[in-house]
Amino acid sequence: MFPCTGCGLCCQNISTVAELKELDLGNGVCKFFNKIKNNCEVYDTRPDICRVDKMFDIKYIDHFLSKKEFYIENAKVCNKLQTDFKIEHTFKVIIGD
Repeated sequence: MFPCTGCGLCCQNISTVAELKELDLGNGVCKFFNKIKNNCEVYDTRPDICRVDKMFDIKYIDHFLSKKEFYIENAKVCNKLQTDFKIEHTFKVIIGD
């Protein structure tokens, strides 16, 4: 399973994801993101596009050598967002061996 650290930045930066356009409040924040609790209000029933593991299986399995490689690419995006938004280092996504 992808080691999400729960920083919430992916849910607050959806404006460039075409599949999430209908969920965008107009400011890049998902309408299901709870800013107070810093979590998704529909996490258990969230769209497939919000599920790293599911997206690998249904869309990207033929584009990467392994699920780990896909995780690494996702972690790069997560960690760049965290750097750009100056989120504390403890939220960094680390992909182990």
